[in-house]
Amino acid sequence: MGRQIGVPGAVLVALLLAAATGCSDPAAPGGGDPKASAPAGSPSSTAPQAPNSPGGDAKPAGGDVLPGMVSTAVARSQLAALKVAPVGTMAGYSRDKFTHWAQQGNKCDTREVVLERDGTGVTRDAECKAVSGNWKSLYDGVVVTEAGKMDIDHMVPLAEGWRSGAAGWDSARRKAFANDLTRPQLLAVTAASNRSKGDQSPDLWQPPDKASWCQYGRAWTTVKSTYGLTVTEPEKKMLTTMLDTCAS
Repeated sequence: MGRQIGVPGAVLVALLLAAATGCSDPAAPGGGDPKASAPAGSPSSTAPQAPNSPGGDAKPAGGDVLPGMVSTAVARSQLAALKVAPVGTMAGYSRDKFTHWAQQGNKCDTREVVLERDGTGVTRDAECKAVSGNWKSLYDGVVVTEAGKMDIDHMVPLAEGWRSGAAGWDSARRKAFANDLTRPQLLAVTAASNRSKGDQSPDLWQPPDKASWCQYGRAWTTVKSTYGLTVTEPEKKMLTTMLDTCAS
C-alpha cells in the first residue's frame, strides 16, 4: 500500500481557487467574457443618412418606377400614423440649405445616378453626364430622348419638407433628404411636369396622368413617414384618394 502524502490546508485552498478561475483565456482579459470584446456604440438613431456612393441607387421593384416602394396596405398604415398639423412657415427657407446634388463617386452626382437608373439605354460621357437614352416621365407619360429635357423631381419638394418639419433639421439630414437614392424621393420626369408641380402638396397638385396616382400616393406617404414629416388634413385626404386608385 502506497504512502499517503499530506497536503497542507492552505495549499489545498489555493489549488481549489486556481482550478475555479484558471479557465480564463489569457488573450481575453476579464475572464474571457465575450461581451467584453464585443463592438460598442451601435447607432441609436435610424435617421436616413446622406448617401455617398452609387451603391445606393437600387433599382425599383417590378411594377414600380421608384425605389423603396411599399405596398398599398403599408402606405395606408403609414398615412394613418402621420401627424396632422397646419402648414408651417417658410421663414428662413433656402434651397441652399439642402445640399444637392451630392457627389456619388466616379464623377457622378445624384442627378446623373437617377437619370441612369430611371432611363433605358443611357450612355454617359467621361464626366458621367448622360448623353443619350430614353426616359418615360411618370407624371405625364411623355417619352423623352434628351437628358437635358428631364428634371430630377423631389417627390416631397424641399420647400414642402421645410414647411412640414425640415426647418428643425441639421444640415446632414437635409442633405440626406435631398439626395435619397434608396427611398422613393427622387424621380426623373419632364421639366414641364416638374415645374408645374413646383413645391405643391398633393391636395394642390396631382400628376396629370391619373394612372400614376397610386405610385405617387405611396411614394409621398413613405417619404413623409420615413422622415417624420407632418401632413395637413387636405393633403391627407388627397393621399387617401390616391391610394384608393391602387388595385386591391
